[in-house]
Amino acid sequence: RMSIPGLVVLTDDAGQPIGTAPKADVHTTDTPLHLAFSCHVIGPDGRVLLTRRALAKKTWPGVWTNSFCGHPAPGEAMEDAIRRRAEQELGIRLTDLRPALPEYRYRAVDAGGIVENEICPVFIATLDSDLTPDTSEVAEWAWATPQSLADAVDGTPFAFSPWLVEQVPQLLAIGALEALDGARA
Repeated sequence: RMSIPGLVVLTDDAGQPIGTAPKADVHTTDTPLHLAFSCHVIGPDGRVLLTRRALAKKTWPGVWTNSFCGHPAPGEAMEDAIRRRAEQELGIRLTDLRPALPEYRYRAVDAGGIVENEICPVFIATLDSDLTPDTSEVAEWAWATPQSLADAVDGTPFAFSPWLVEQVPQLLAIGALEALDGARA
């Protein structure tokens, strides 16, 4: 099936598709529930890639967050969307892509009143290339051990995206980050 770029998939409360909307129009003060994803990228040394959202981003500009996020286009497989965004946003290829929090969902409002309202499965992947981020998406990036990330999110949650603050303890609780970290220790 052909995917249509620039559109996001709107869903009902059960996560079933109910339509589409232009991505440029969907994030407002009254954002409809829609499908997205978060991905946490693990480097060869077991550290987790964090990115600081570009200052021009519509939601949470300049905020530190997980490696990257995105929206599958209508008809696009989730894994294909994740690989597409990894290439577009970070210039990277991924290996070992797998779901970690398949049921994750959140709603949050940023300082400007823009709402995120997403069914947002969370994936873990391994980096398989050099990083060449798109500066219109990523202002900065850094690598952190799972424990230092957990400590930072716990100690200064206001410095991170609300979805990262929610995801990190859940990922640690199921061993999603430590398993990779331990495998490379």
